[in-house]
Amino acid sequence: MAAVLALLASGCASRGTVSHLQSEVERLRTDLTDLRAAQETTARDVTRARNDLAALDALVAEARAGVQGATTEIAGLGRRLESAEAAIRETRARVLALAPPPAPAVPQPAPGPERSRREPPAARAVGPEQAYAAAMATFRAREHGQAVLDFLDFIAKHPRHPLAANAQYWIGEAYYVQRDFRQALVEFQRVLEYGETKAPDALLKIGLSYWNLRDAPRARQAWTRVIGEYPRAEAAAKARTLLRAHAARRR
Repeated sequence: MAAVLALLASGCASRGTVSHLQSEVERLRTDLTDLRAAQETTARDVTRARNDLAALDALVAEARAGVQGATTEIAGLGRRLESAEAAIRETRARVLALAPPPAPAVPQPAPGPERSRREPPAARAVGPEQAYAAAMATFRAREHGQAVLDFLDFIAKHPRHPLAANAQYWIGEAYYVQRDFRQALVEFQRVLEYGETKAPDALLKIGLSYWNLRDAPRARQAWTRVIGEYPRAEAAAKARTLLRAHAARRR
């Protein structure tokens, strides 16, 4: 604009030239405004891109942390699996040690002509209650090794049956009566995983197992837990008696 005024003042420019120059100036101003707007848009796009990149970096870091955590968890599961397999092998060895020697085979008489032609009757399916009753009969017959196997088989086939907790309890009892208190302790503690059905009795026997292992503080802790969590259970009354008896013995 200053140049236009200078041209007018000097008389060197016509009105057409001035109008043309003014138009060019306005166009340049418009172009400058558009350029500034484009720069602002570009700046916003750059800022948005930077924010998106930061978000992507955060997602990548989170994914890496998740992968690392999953790897650690998988390694932990592998160690737990190895421990479980070792425990199973040890349990099987203990069960075999408890099992009585097999009875000698009794020779069977040869079937007659008519009997040999008959087909053997089909084996009837045994329900869970019958299988549990058979395992209990084996336990009462003092065949503790076989009883453990029968109860383990029952739990494997019927893990959600209401009698599964009882079966696990009697596995612990089989070891307890054989004075294998350490394994009995392990089996009684597994009873607690089945809920409250046999939990009071299992806690009582956990205390007795600890007591026989010369760990009186943990024994008292287990009995106190029975009283606190199941005060109306029969096991709680027995726990109170045991605590009083051992307290009197300590005096």
